[in-house]
Amino acid sequence: MVRMSAEERRESVIRAAMSEFAHGGYSGTSTEAIARRVGVSQPYLFRLFPGKKAIFLAAAGRCMTEMRQAFEEASEGLEGEEALHAMANAYTRIIDEQPERLLMQMQTYVAVAAAEAAGDREFGEEVRGCWTELWEAVHLPLGADIGETTQFMAYGMLINTLVAMGFPAGHRVWEGFYASARRPASREP
Repeated sequence: MVRMSAEERRESVIRAAMSEFAHGGYSGTSTEAIARRVGVSQPYLFRLFPGKKAIFLAAAGRCMTEMRQAFEEASEGLEGEEALHAMANAYTRIIDEQPERLLMQMQTYVAVAAAEAAGDREFGEEVRGCWTELWEAVHLPLGADIGETTQFMAYGMLINTLVAMGFPAGHRVWEGFYASARRPASREP
């Protein structure tokens, strides 16, 4: 049996944490559950990360980074409306194929609000930094147009909300979206 390096184990912890936090949120997920999913002890988990907050921030950062990369790849070489539709298609595909990523995004926003309500601004600053990079990845292909970027991100947040609430593809709430942002019935879970 080949042993994993600390970096490979750290990567497996981030992936496991994304899944656990996606379903249980920050407060409802134990580090024990993450360690169990990875197959390590909690003491080993804490050799890789200094605490639960660091694990959550690594998972949230990874979620945002992967979304940013998906937008960059989808819009590469494109501008304006072509870029918009390519990124919208990429986003709806990710949501349909990797629903835990959507749930992790939603849990991240809730965790930031809870941390800030408890006086922890550092938590939100780190997440806002990742989100700003995501925003920039959309902004530039859309011609650096503030209005277009805001509308695209607003659509994304509305999509997040509708999917998280379980609105099925084909429901009338999807009718106002441009076609590339609608959930196709053929991909409905």
